[in-house]
Amino acid sequence: MPIAKKDNLHDQYLQTAVATAPPGRLLLMLYDGVIGFLSRAVDALESRNYEEANRFIVRAQEIVSELISTLDMEYEIAQALHKLYDYFNRRLIEANVKKDSTPIHEVQGYLRELREIWAKAVVTVGAGAAPPPHAAGMEV
Repeated sequence: MPIAKKDNLHDQYLQTAVATAPPGRLLLMLYDGVIGFLSRAVDALESRNYEEANRFIVRAQEIVSELISTLDMEYEIAQALHKLYDYFNRRLIEANVKKDSTPIHEVQGYLRELREIWAKAVVTVGAGAAPPPHAAGMEV
């Protein structure tokens, strides 16, 4: 099968997975995506492929921005998450400008911890449901 056709099938699968995912699973998918892009950015930096590193860092920042956009700022926890996500974006800008993986590792560590917490919450609430929106200030 030609590569272009494989890529198209993969993209279609991802679109379907995202469109049909329950909110809790979608949140975990976002965390998985940002963590994965950051791993690829570190690999690219280590290979001195700065163009690829930039691309992956920017993709990670786009996901962090998406996480910010889902926050319901009525809740105190959402305000705290907003500050944290904003900090992540600033550290990723620093990593991109300085071509340094240290800030990426830092952000990735925090994201892994948050993902683990969310995964436990999703399991507790149920696989097909999201934690109550007020639990993390998330809009659904």
